[in-house]
Amino acid sequence: MQFRELVSLVPGARTVGKDDVEILDVTMDSRSVQPGALFCATKGARFDGHEFIGDAIARGAVALLVQRPVEATVPYAVVPSVRHAIGRLVASFFGHPSKQLDLIGITGTNGKTTTSYFIESILRRAGRRPGLIGTIEARFGDLNRPSLFTTPEAPELHRLLRQMVDDGVDSVVMEVSSHGIDQHRIDGTHFRIGVFTNLSPEHLDYHGTIEQYYSAKAQLFLPGRTERAVIGTDTEWGQRLAMQLRIPHVTYGPGDDADYQVTEIVFDDVGTSFVLLVGSRRRRLRVPIYGRHNAYNAAAAVAVAELLGVDEAAIEAGLAECHQVAGRFQRIDEGQPFNVVVDYAHTPDSIRALIQTARALSPSGRVILVAGARGRRDRLKRPELGRAAATADLAILTADNPGDEDPGEIVAQLLAGTLDVLNKHILVELDRRRAIELAIQTAAPNDTVLIVGRGHEQTFRRGGEVFNLDDRDAAREAIRSRTDASTSPVSR
Repeated sequence: MQFRELVSLVPGARTVGKDDVEILDVTMDSRSVQPGALFCATKGARFDGHEFIGDAIARGAVALLVQRPVEATVPYAVVPSVRHAIGRLVASFFGHPSKQLDLIGITGTNGKTTTSYFIESILRRAGRRPGLIGTIEARFGDLNRPSLFTTPEAPELHRLLRQMVDDGVDSVVMEVSSHGIDQHRIDGTHFRIGVFTNLSPEHLDYHGTIEQYYSAKAQLFLPGRTERAVIGTDTEWGQRLAMQLRIPHVTYGPGDDADYQVTEIVFDDVGTSFVLLVGSRRRRLRVPIYGRHNAYNAAAAVAVAELLGVDEAAIEAGLAECHQVAGRFQRIDEGQPFNVVVDYAHTPDSIRALIQTARALSPSGRVILVAGARGRRDRLKRPELGRAAATADLAILTADNPGDEDPGEIVAQLLAGTLDVLNKHILVELDRRRAIELAIQTAAPNDTVLIVGRGHEQTFRRGGEVFNLDDRDAAREAIRSRTDASTSPVSR
């Protein structure tokens, strides 16, 4: 497209220089500029893209989108807000790919990733060609790459959707974060169905209040952006959203008034089963993943699938075939006589629910928890996180990506939430690998060790250092070390 065509999409844009240059790509990252690109200079919390205009031009940028007049050897357009403008601009540049797909957007505090994998598995079983964009990865066809953000920046998102359309993908399941909504990453994107899982305090360091957090999530369901909605009503925020929506929607949850009512949740040796009531229909469904919350995630997936016209047989088979989701109640089995589970749970509600699930699965009923809190994130949440952790039989508090914060001070804030908890059993080990080792050394037969907060993540940041640390690998090493120590001959 020509620069003038793109600029004409942005109200209030003022062009400086010739506007008849041909644009071959659009990017917000000066490092990814290719010859012929339009470089969009956005201002973030740490960096201002206007400072990298020279680098972008040197790499081949032929035009700029900026928020203030600049000195440049290429034409540029000044707009009131680059972030507000870029979504509609890149949607047009890439040919509005979201409108050529059954795009399902999933938002909420917990459950987005697992729900997305359930839906993807069902759609594949139904004979569709689904793609997935989320916290862990983006994948379609033979492409699979780790995700940098839960929701990609607008240029990358629309580029990825275009690639999916060109590859024959017909449906995409996408996690939509509150940051992604607030930072206009999904602007210009059209969703066939939007899903709201639940809401609890999270990212308040960014949003300020839970009301603002809720408001950001609710923006996914605006008329014109999303056609229909599936709303989880097991929290008051979902109930509120269902009452406020101006688009067609169905609800799911434990209540009698839910369109998809979840009841009779049972855990067994192979996963979780539950009864789903939909009008006069009653059926028992099964997922090979543990957790009461996963019954609700599966119900959301069923509702989405039925709105898309998928038949019952494909739904049941798709759920049953969706095995392990990386870092989501992922069991680590090295033949040890106790359970070890790694999970991404990092909010008070999700940690409490996980401990309850683990206790139900443990023949001994005893749960040992390894948990921490991230640096520079949700400081006000930390005492409540500590209180949730204290519901385990033994909580080992440790570091969790502290960044440039003091891990000891973070743990002290976790401990502050446990001051009035009776009969608590808490240990502090700031070295996360050692904390995992301690939990596994402490476990008795039939106990369950829960390692929470990081799930699938493989790197750990402390101060200016970033190093490899995968909780799953650390757990396996600790189990093997314990097994080797117990089987080695005693030296005399």
